[in-house]
Amino acid sequence: MTNDFMLLMPLILITAGAISLMLAAAYEKVTIEQAAFGCMGIFGVAFLVQLSNCITGHVAPYETVFNNMLVISNFTRVAGLIILGCGFFTAMSAQTYFKQNNFCTTEFYSLVTFSACGMLLLTMVQELISVFVALEIMSLAIYILVGYDRKNKTAAEAVMKYLMLGAFAGAFFTMGAALIYGGAHSTQFSSIGQFVAEKGFFNNPALVAGSFFVIVAFLFKAAAFPFHAWVIDVYDGASAPITGYMATGLKTAIFAVFANFLVADETLRSSWVTYLFYFSIFTMFVGNLIAIGQDTLKRMLAASGIVHTGYLLIALVAVSAENFSGNVILYYLAAYAVGTLGIFAALSYLGGDGEKRQSFDDFKGLARVRPFSAAAITIFLLSMAGIPPTAGFMGKFFIITSAIDAGQIALAVFGIISSILSMWYYLRLVINMYFHEATDSFEDTTSNRYAPVGTFILAACVFVIGLYPVII
Repeated sequence: MTNDFMLLMPLILITAGAISLMLAAAYEKVTIEQAAFGCMGIFGVAFLVQLSNCITGHVAPYETVFNNMLVISNFTRVAGLIILGCGFFTAMSAQTYFKQNNFCTTEFYSLVTFSACGMLLLTMVQELISVFVALEIMSLAIYILVGYDRKNKTAAEAVMKYLMLGAFAGAFFTMGAALIYGGAHSTQFSSIGQFVAEKGFFNNPALVAGSFFVIVAFLFKAAAFPFHAWVIDVYDGASAPITGYMATGLKTAIFAVFANFLVADETLRSSWVTYLFYFSIFTMFVGNLIAIGQDTLKRMLAASGIVHTGYLLIALVAVSAENFSGNVILYYLAAYAVGTLGIFAALSYLGGDGEKRQSFDDFKGLARVRPFSAAAITIFLLSMAGIPPTAGFMGKFFIITSAIDAGQIALAVFGIISSILSMWYYLRLVINMYFHEATDSFEDTTSNRYAPVGTFILAACVFVIGLYPVII
């Protein structure tokens, strides 16, 4: 029982922290600075507790109490570590960002922790109704965070689009869960997998339709083709720290529960492999085409996030339900997280008041006036492009090799082609920073050091994670 309690402690800490920050916001004496430090502290402590939990095996905590709805494995624990790390660096970036942008209130950090609560729960749940609850806890907080600047018309448009389309995705998931219950007589992943193994999959129309709707909901949340249209405007309208948080923590949570659902049974997974094959290809190449045509950094990074979703779908196609560990998926998520969080941390203090620096041209000559920031941004971009010896290169290498091992040679080739195409829009910013004269002195950037410190820590993590497979 004590072991079960410790396994749930990170989730308990985040939930208690979110409630505490919400209550503290009612007191005028609690400043935004204090809320930011409190949020960082909550994520930091929860991260350390989660790290200490990584030595145990596959466990269903309080199995009789929760009716086997929660399962904690090495896969869920590492996914939780990534989410907690994303929350910590998001709070660090936000603390600096709001030195220049004055629309923050103490409730902001409470919402960040509430969304992390839903994300952590998503990684652990093994039952469809619980997935819906966790999905809505996460989504409702994210909706508010996207439109937090109520005076910003772009943010208002973004939250309206995200809310409306998110409601459709939630409706799809609910319908899918109902149909799966009608077909398999259970909402638990293990029972659904057992039913499919015994009775088959395609001879049960309700089960087929239900799993289709559930997968559509996951693809929407992950911003995969053809459910990607919302991501460009939503990422553009949200503040820089929240955009980075959505692109990393939210994606980690969605792919964790997506993988857990697919590997409930090998027949269920193999039934969707062909469709996921095409989803992956279209997601990569449509994302590349959109990214190439963008002139602002946030919209380019949003489109590149679509491409990275395509790579993660390759990993889902290549996994095996019988010997599932999720190591390739987790490694890529960690590599993608440090690169994306890093560049948005840099934008949090380089963007200026109202994020006035948004286009590629706004960062011309940055290396001449802020050489360390330009170097860090270059590291992140090279990692996202898959240039060795960065974490991004190793992540793509593992995904490509896993596809080859699974016999998906064509998918591996498309992944390599997509990675080559992506170099154009990543290196475009590097060229602007290093091969043009400075057009801006960046003197108005805040002297607060938290986001810059976070940027350089994440830059170091790019190499640490990249060397991790070599070291072990």
